[in-house]
Amino acid sequence: MSTATGPRSPASLLPRGAGFLALWVVLIGATPKDLPVGVMAAGAAAWTSQLFWPATGAISPMGLLRFAIRFLPQSMVAGVDVARRAFAPGPMLVPGFVTWRTVLPDGAARRAFCAVMSLQPGKLPVAAEQDGTLLVHCLDLRGPILAEIRADEAAFRRVLREGD
Repeated sequence: MSTATGPRSPASLLPRGAGFLALWVVLIGATPKDLPVGVMAAGAAAWTSQLFWPATGAISPMGLLRFAIRFLPQSMVAGVDVARRAFAPGPMLVPGFVTWRTVLPDGAARRAFCAVMSLQPGKLPVAAEQDGTLLVHCLDLRGPILAEIRADEAAFRRVLREGD
């Protein structure tokens, strides 16, 4: 079978299907009565994901690992910081907006970067222009916001093998 995004062989769907099945097991469990439904759901999700995010071979496993090692602790520290500020007796925020000109191309890569950035407490992309300008809402403008975004984008580009 061939589509505009290229052929979909069963071998190309296996890694995605395995990932979706692992997610199913984490969320639902591995009980024998539920596993057949999980396998079917994982297969359907893998096939559907090929339509929306075709396999390009552009993901770097080492870049993804390095990104996760950076992202997870950074997210926890930022979450604790936001909680500390929320429970402080007085406001400890200087909210506002910054603009960032990303080098990521318009499309899935840029949307994925914005989605990942929105998972970081304290920064939320609220608009993206065609030329790559992102408008980011920040809880505290006194921090090194642009340096953080620069480092986050560099790490994200290594996942996509654009920063090698």
